[in-house]
Amino acid sequence: MTYPEALSYIHSVSWKGSVPGLSRTRELLARLGNPQEKLKFVHIAGTNGKGSTAAMLASIFRAAGYRTGLYTSPFILCFNERMQVDGEMISDEELAEITEFVRPHAEAMQDHPTEFELVTAIAMEYFMRHDCQIVSLEVGLGGELDSTNVISTPEASVICNIGLDHTEVLGDTLEKIASAQAGIIKGGDAVIYRGKPSVEQVFADACARTGARLHKADFDGIHLKRADFTGQVFDLGARKDLEIPLLGEHQLKNAAVVVATVDALTAKGWKISEEQLRRGLKTVSWPGRFELLRKKPVFFVDGGHNPQCMAALAKNLEQYLSGRRLIALTGVMADKDYSDMYRTMAPYFSAFVTVTPENPRALPAEKLAEMLAQFGKPVTVCASVKEGVETAIRLASGENDAVVAFGSLYMVGDIRTAAMEK
Repeated sequence: MTYPEALSYIHSVSWKGSVPGLSRTRELLARLGNPQEKLKFVHIAGTNGKGSTAAMLASIFRAAGYRTGLYTSPFILCFNERMQVDGEMISDEELAEITEFVRPHAEAMQDHPTEFELVTAIAMEYFMRHDCQIVSLEVGLGGELDSTNVISTPEASVICNIGLDHTEVLGDTLEKIASAQAGIIKGGDAVIYRGKPSVEQVFADACARTGARLHKADFDGIHLKRADFTGQVFDLGARKDLEIPLLGEHQLKNAAVVVATVDALTAKGWKISEEQLRRGLKTVSWPGRFELLRKKPVFFVDGGHNPQCMAALAKNLEQYLSGRRLIALTGVMADKDYSDMYRTMAPYFSAFVTVTPENPRALPAEKLAEMLAQFGKPVTVCASVKEGVETAIRLASGENDAVVAFGSLYMVGDIRTAAMEK
């Protein structure tokens, strides 16, 4: 099997059966010899911030000398990003080889796995073959019924920020969504992002049921000392002058979750020094999250795609781009709550450029433009992301103008490529 054949096969797998749950993933992994049982995990759920949190943890584990796996979704530039060992993506050759190994087992199942279930099995086999000592494992959707939840008790269960997203699957209140996410807690240690008391109580109840030790991130101890386009320097309780290259107040809170997780791990015997913690935070790379792509004009891209992400983006605009004339380059999935998203963002922008993200669920650029017209700002419809980037850069002609691209992670890769070429 070649790499293109492997990707074609992975993407062609369709849902065969409508019963939700973990049975297909469990059966497929059992047919592979249960590679996940030979691995240790930090399991990361939540609505927003779980990718950044997973990346920071993986960076710290690598700095501490552990052979580290990282499993995330979706990808930005290429599919291989979704599974990495020690910061290196799976090679085309190995992805093809493992897919070919997994394929007959998947096809022998009466109830075929979904695409995400298949990819999860491939990743588990990959991490096992590379003798990973710890895997930073991001859930795909929810927690309890997500295919990553076939693992036994992780070294730590981490719950990131909870917001209203995927409500048709996870529930229409923060508490219902938190309950779905809490399904990854199976004892051991659980670390949570601080939120509404009623949401925190959901996690406390899950810990009480499973005998897990509950750790709450220290948001009160966060003190920002410097923030510019290169990153942030902050204190966290007794820890002074921590550095991260990721921008925004929400990333400081994600970092606080990460530090609480590392403290929980070191308390149970993992060897991570203070210097290794700091180095891991400082050197983390996580593209597409309020990322500066160019300086002339200033051009940021952000993969935010729900109302909570828009609130965080709005804060970033106020902190980093206050006083500038802003051009929005934007596209969105049709199944998102995009009316609320754009009501939040419209006051910050002087003009909109709309594109259609490369995804079957995408809202056509023309329909998005019709909706944006209500805000009374000029709207330009573009036929491709590349044309959108060129148009937005042309519109940002003033010395103090900036472009901000946002709305969907699915277009970040194309935007990064086009913006860096210009």
